[in-house]
Amino acid sequence: MNEDAADTAMDQERLKGILESLLFAAGEPVALAHLSNALENVPREEIRKALAEMATAYATAGRGIVLEEVAGGYQLRTREEHAFYVRRLLAAKPPRLSRPLLETLAIIAYRQPITRPEIEHLRGVDTGGVLETLLERELIKAAGRKEAPGRPIVYATTPEFLELFGLKDLEGLPDIEELRSLEGADFESREQSGEIQAPPDIPADEAVGSPSEVQSDSASEPAGARDREDGQ
Repeated sequence: MNEDAADTAMDQERLKGILESLLFAAGEPVALAHLSNALENVPREEIRKALAEMATAYATAGRGIVLEEVAGGYQLRTREEHAFYVRRLLAAKPPRLSRPLLETLAIIAYRQPITRPEIEHLRGVDTGGVLETLLERELIKAAGRKEAPGRPIVYATTPEFLELFGLKDLEGLPDIEELRSLEGADFESREQSGEIQAPPDIPADEAVGSPSEVQSDSASEPAGARDREDGQ
């Protein structure tokens, strides 16, 4: 290897080291644009290439962390198969959504943008407390108003939702039939262990809302009444 080639290789390794430090320090998904701002003299394609090589290296070296693209950014995460040991170290139960919260969140994810009355029509119960809880956890947001009588607020999921479920974007959501297929023995055992909870039965023909009917603004909806149970 000649001297120029050695310098180039060293520069690439230094770039990977810097990226590793940035991602470790952030602790949350970091967009490529933000990484590029921190590395102002490095072309974005060079950063993207370095990240891809890092992800491959982490995945094939049996390391305890992986580099994943989630919620519109890049994040260092512990390996899924090590979750049991991580939870024991932190001495905390894994984050868990009650069934009412998960049902409402799934409806919003597949029907967004969607209004509160539309959610309540599908669930058949008041969702004021549920929506308030999901807003507090920043898993959903008010995404504007629907061009309909009363101009009701519509809700949509957030980057925090994508991060929680390890999704790069909404295209990564399983289709309705795939969700229903999870109702087998394997899913049932995982649900009983508290790892996941069963998704609601969402009609396949109601999986997507119509963004064209929504006018975005910063309005927020008054908190609804709490439900009888944990956000029923």
